[in-house]
Amino acid sequence: MLSSTPGQIVVLNGPSRAGKSSIAAAVQDRLDGVWMSLGVDQVMQATPRRFQPGLGLRPGGERPELEPLVVAQYAALYESIAAYSRLGFNVVADTLHHDVYSVPRGILPDSARRLDGLPALLVGVRCPIEVIRQRRRDTWGGAGFAEGGAVADPVSLWQEAVHTPGIYDLEVDTSELSPEECAELIALRLTLAPAPIAFEQLRKIRA
Repeated sequence: MLSSTPGQIVVLNGPSRAGKSSIAAAVQDRLDGVWMSLGVDQVMQATPRRFQPGLGLRPGGERPELEPLVVAQYAALYESIAAYSRLGFNVVADTLHHDVYSVPRGILPDSARRLDGLPALLVGVRCPIEVIRQRRRDTWGGAGFAEGGAVADPVSLWQEAVHTPGIYDLEVDTSELSPEECAELIALRLTLAPAPIAFEQLRKIRA
């Protein structure tokens, strides 16, 4: 059932509540082949409570003692993505990449290097901040972000940090497109020339 050639990789990068999980589910439902869904949510669920939020550590450098764990977890996540691809599985992964830690960690370029030689598409999942705030209120109530702490408005900081440096093969706006429409755009991009180059460009970034 699986191909002897590496499976396609689609990485979705965007802030929390931007709609990445819904797009990943639509990719699994609508695109041909076996698509495995990996990403931040699965790793966070597997992380012991005393090390939470793990990969969900927000920008601002508030928890420097957790940052080495985040680096290692992202390395493990991308090694897993690469392993599935080499075995012929397609992979759709959701991520929350940023580099606003207590010191720069270079996680995204390192992650890109772990996919070297594999077919990988990087998709920026964008959504206006007020839409994200409303989605957070609808889900969790309150003001749309956690109060307190050293970061006064982590939603705004996520919105900026997660799309830096903003190198993508495709960008989608989930305030305008449904998850199914996003999946169709991803499917179309996978069939078009030129070949994806975002991860190739990111691999060249050095700390």
